[in-house]
Amino acid sequence: MLLLSLILVHLIADFYLQTDEMVVDKMKNIKKHVGHHFLVNVLVLTVFYLFSSKEESIISSLIIPLLFIVSSHFFIDILKIRLLDTLKISNEENLKRASFFMIDQLIHLGIILLAGQFFLGIKLAGIHEFFLNGKELGTINSVLFILIIMILATSVSGHMIKILLGSLPNQLLTFEGKYTFKNERQEAQYAKNYAGNRALTEEYNYTIFSKHDLSRGKLIGYIERLLVIMLTFYSAYPAIGFIVAAKSIARFKQMDDRNWAEYFLLGTLTSMFIGITLGILLREVLT
Repeated sequence: MLLLSLILVHLIADFYLQTDEMVVDKMKNIKKHVGHHFLVNVLVLTVFYLFSSKEESIISSLIIPLLFIVSSHFFIDILKIRLLDTLKISNEENLKRASFFMIDQLIHLGIILLAGQFFLGIKLAGIHEFFLNGKELGTINSVLFILIIMILATSVSGHMIKILLGSLPNQLLTFEGKYTFKNERQEAQYAKNYAGNRALTEEYNYTIFSKHDLSRGKLIGYIERLLVIMLTFYSAYPAIGFIVAAKSIARFKQMDDRNWAEYFLLGTLTSMFIGITLGILLREVLT
């Protein structure tokens, strides 16, 4: 339960307590960000220390693991920022940026596991055996695990998909359609010398876009992945196709633009992959 709680508060501090301004200029707000991690971790470790029956000192079971987790987070973030500045990865190199994001989160997870191994009495071998043998989680652990999966399916995966897709300014607008206007004009000399109406025709093609609230697309992605997880949990894979079909019908007009269609396809496939993967993980752990 302690390990799941530490993972949960890490995700909360990283994806709910960290604002967009802090993400844009992380070096400037690094102390505030680390402060959030300090507060949530000290809260969890203090609660477990107070209700623990083990006769251990407060230094070895609370202060040392707290300093280890928080200081490691600080140095990992500093290293990541320096590394990104050195490599000069542009906003267009989306795959590299998404890879750095995943590696960063995996390293933080590794730090939490190491803290549990060396300071909190949580054996890594026991964790492997726990998942391998399919032991019962218990009610509290099940709730914590479900909460972690929900955060991974919404905020974490949403942030990763946003990095992976990057930004397509025109394609992020709602495509309304193409309109053609014809302009006919008569030439004077043909009008004088020849009978009849002779004219030149010019065609103008306009692609119409209108802005929409991007938060709606974000919410749709959250609900989509949660539905996919639920359907995967109950092995209702054919029903997942209806979600894809519904999205395609709603975006039918926009498919006329090739760039937008590729953007839509990449986002949908990534979202489905994450949802199915988390659904399988949830099913294997809880059943």
